[in-house]
Amino acid sequence: MKTLRNLFLEELADIYDAEQRIAKALPTLAQAATDARLREAFDAHLRETENHVVVLEQVFRRFGESPRSAPCEATVGLLKEAAEIADENAGAPTLNAALIAAVQKVEHYEIASYGCLHAWAEMLGNPDAASALKKILVEEKGADDVLNELARRSCNQEACAAGVN
Repeated sequence: MKTLRNLFLEELADIYDAEQRIAKALPTLAQAATDARLREAFDAHLRETENHVVVLEQVFRRFGESPRSAPCEATVGLLKEAAEIADENAGAPTLNAALIAAVQKVEHYEIASYGCLHAWAEMLGNPDAASALKKILVEEKGADDVLNELARRSCNQEACAAGVN
């Protein structure tokens, strides 16, 4: 029989894999961006993501487990789509807007995952793990807020200014 602890550890392994994949993808996405503020946002989130990997390793240990990854197919698909979007919009005024959309899809997946993991860690009676996961959740929401602001202030406006077909 599956337990909440089993489910928690499976999802923790999933997001651990996701964070590692995202850390590898962000430099490429940052390089593709033509807006300096967007590149800075991607670089800042890369530093957070690298820290998330370390924190997740600590969460595993707080549950008496060794860190382990389980392939996160959702992140694989979202990052593949992000790469395709970058290629399809290369050189176009829509590039930065497309990159924001692609990365926000990844952020929303992470926000959903960390929301569940935080709640489950609390239910499983591990306040230290719950606190660490809540901190990551807040950072993921913050990254999403930054992308929303960039989309509103500049990147989507650039795409609109190029004309509507």
